[in-house]
Amino acid sequence: MSHYGLPESVSLSDVWLVLIPVGIVTVLIRQAPFSFLSLLKGSPLVEFFGAMMPVGVMVILVMYTLHGQLDAPGGLLASGIAVAITLLLHWWRRDSGLSIVGGTASYMLLVNWVF
Repeated sequence: MSHYGLPESVSLSDVWLVLIPVGIVTVLIRQAPFSFLSLLKGSPLVEFFGAMMPVGVMVILVMYTLHGQLDAPGGLLASGIAVAITLLLHWWRRDSGLSIVGGTASYMLLVNWVF
């Protein structure tokens, strides 16, 4: 079996005996929330989370990103300018794609050519 890159004590059937259940469990776990969604339809809690979580996730991602920029080229200044440009683009056009691309492009421009 060494021509498969496996150790001598591991057979190809052993690998399949592990991979098949792992694949099935992975699919079931990913499908479970969609199965329960119909049970929770119209729930005020689910509607609240649906409205608030995207904003909360974005705030956490921005804070995490800015914290990671303390020692990066351009530091917080380049990141702060890029965040401001992203916010202005989104306020101006209300287009997530434009905001993301414009903010990313402005950050890359600032880091690579300005700072």
